[in-house]
Amino acid sequence: MSASPQQDVTQILGQLAAGDSSAAGQLMPLVYDELRALAAYYMRAERPDHTLQPTAIVNEAYLRLVGSGPLAFNGRQHFIAVAAQAMRRLLVNHARDRRAQKRGGGGQWERITLDEAFAVGREQVIDLIDLNDALEALAELNQRQARLSELRFFGGLEVSEAAEILGIASTTAKRDWTVARAWLTRRLTGSDS
Repeated sequence: MSASPQQDVTQILGQLAAGDSSAAGQLMPLVYDELRALAAYYMRAERPDHTLQPTAIVNEAYLRLVGSGPLAFNGRQHFIAVAAQAMRRLLVNHARDRRAQKRGGGGQWERITLDEAFAVGREQVIDLIDLNDALEALAELNQRQARLSELRFFGGLEVSEAAEILGIASTTAKRDWTVARAWLTRRLTGSDS
């Protein structure tokens, strides 16, 4: 009986944690489709003329993850969540570089609510720098809510999946998500509604 892809990923992640750099080449084919789908999800919320493509985001994030030395992951979901974090940093850094080049070019960013940001297929631009800053501010108030929000938005995870990674009950995660989403919405829109 052959191992499931989940078991294969877990085994390969164990090899990576033990310092086996050859395991990185075995891991990519097993997680590539999921990472690319996640990157494509992020890109749907970006401006249409974005210079980064999902494949480039996946490749760069993957290289940064596996090239940064031995890492310990608690299975496939944890790896995907960390990869999502790496993709977030790439997109935010790219947005910062672009903003620095434009120096007040203005007008190209459109603010949207978090509910709109989660809507699949929306053709709107999310100001990733503002979102990143809001997540960092939320982390100062409540690290768990910030991490949950990151897993939901950048990891594309359901509340129950994020709860599992965070080691909390689904009911706690649902409460945290409700509060975090309201806080982020107020922060990003500047309204109290």
